[in-house]
Amino acid sequence: MLLMVSVQNLPEALQAVKGGADIVDVKNLQEALVGSAHPNVVKQVRDAVPPQNHASVTLGVVPNQVGTVAMAVYAAGQVNATSVKVGFMKTEYDMAVEILLASKEALKGTETKLIGSLFADNPMYDGLDPYLMNKLAKAGQCDGFLIDTLTKDGRNLFDFMPEGRLREIVLEGKEAKQSTALSGHLKMSDLDELARINPDIVGVRGAVCQKGEREEGVYWEAVAEFKRQVDMRKSGEIDVHAAPVAAKKTNGSNGSNGSSGWAVIDGTGKTCAGILAALTAQIEQDGNAFVEVVIPDVLNTYDVIEWAEKGKHSVVTQRKDESGATRMLIRP
Repeated sequence: MLLMVSVQNLPEALQAVKGGADIVDVKNLQEALVGSAHPNVVKQVRDAVPPQNHASVTLGVVPNQVGTVAMAVYAAGQVNATSVKVGFMKTEYDMAVEILLASKEALKGTETKLIGSLFADNPMYDGLDPYLMNKLAKAGQCDGFLIDTLTKDGRNLFDFMPEGRLREIVLEGKEAKQSTALSGHLKMSDLDELARINPDIVGVRGAVCQKGEREEGVYWEAVAEFKRQVDMRKSGEIDVHAAPVAAKKTNGSNGSNGSSGWAVIDGTGKTCAGILAALTAQIEQDGNAFVEVVIPDVLNTYDVIEWAEKGKHSVVTQRKDESGATRMLIRP
């Protein structure tokens, strides 16, 4: 999980980077429910943030106007934003798809990624069903998606969508090779649930602001502590599962099933989606060979196990190596 911190200006962005945020997301909290920052602010942040840190743009709730949104997305690409988030509330599904396709076209020639976004509390506003997120992201040719919230009454993401359903949505997104992100008034107390869901990105603001209030400025020490807590769950120092997921014990691990060999997939430096894609490609190429996968992030092991169960593959062994990475042996 990467930590994304929402900022409104350059000083906040620098605080977020100092605290160790992986992604700085520029938005405007004063515009409607949530809106876009001025292009000059986005450019200032992009120019100041180190290349290894992502600098993304949130357009917030966009109007049902294809050309207007495409032009805003185009601007994000021209200032070299890492990604641009296009959010829908009261928009018909077909219109949302049309807007996303036009936005994808507007980003041609840039490295900016298109992120579709729905809001978990959309039903409160008679808005687009958030459970359509995977379908919408695929139809709109998005590079990833974000599920967020709009409500300002103290409720957060988990008040509108349960952990189990969010995990299903995130895993489906990873299997489709999309980046997955969750946000919505998340706090430190939500980290165990978030770690079990294991999105690629967790987005916060209020939790890393002074006094814990989103209207206050981002505070680097709060960012650093949130990041530390995320990393403790990624390393397994904090076990977020009630009971460890045990490797399935099977017989015939000596190759008596007609295995044609042994393949190794090194997940170092890969996202969870990348690991799952590599596993799927390997098994499609050779459905008889054992596959050993190296997984540095302990949270991703649960995704691999769930992927194996869905595909009716067997997890033969699971162990830690000297580097601390998990090595899992899978028999198709």
